[in-house]
Amino acid sequence: MEKKISKALLEIGAVFLRPDEPFTWASGIKSPVYCDNRLILTAPAVRNEVENAMAQTIKNHYPQVEVLMGTATAGIAHAAITASILGLPMGYVRAGSKDHGRQNQIEGRLQKGQKVVVVEDLISTAGSSIEVVEVLRAAGADVLGIVSIFTYGMQRGIDNLAKANVKNISLSNFDALVQVAVNDGYIKESDIERLIRFRNNPSDDSWIRT
Repeated sequence: MEKKISKALLEIGAVFLRPDEPFTWASGIKSPVYCDNRLILTAPAVRNEVENAMAQTIKNHYPQVEVLMGTATAGIAHAAITASILGLPMGYVRAGSKDHGRQNQIEGRLQKGQKVVVVEDLISTAGSSIEVVEVLRAAGADVLGIVSIFTYGMQRGIDNLAKANVKNISLSNFDALVQVAVNDGYIKESDIERLIRFRNNPSDDSWIRT
């Protein structure tokens, strides 16, 4: 599944690999990869593949789930579609509380003790995902874990998830993506070592000059 989803993401341009012309993230980090999983929504065949894989992953890893909660904003549509496949209720968690009305941060009905899975599009350092989990836990939810479309597999993200006691299952990951990209001619085999160096330490941009 990891390679199949990675191949689909590459084909629709939801993931770009450009080691010779790095992207600049909002944090200022130079990256050989850029991920925009919103493009999945505009590619019906890939969208169906991703959402069905997400539904099956939730069945396999979180069989007790009662509610899906998407992350704002990228996880909302994926949570809604997957919830429809599974016949489950869904909602989403805002980045912050509204400044009007009931000042909700959690949108949708959530009862204390309900077993929740968070739907996320992308995991890097996992900081924003963990914030969502903490909001849900504070509201009394039993958060079983996260299901995400793609993870960079960065050590910082792995450590942050472990520290917060949060489980994450991703449909695809950086290593699978790189292997598919080499096999399908998106990048050269000689790029693999540079890409893995970036993944292992994004703050060290020496991979660019290799």
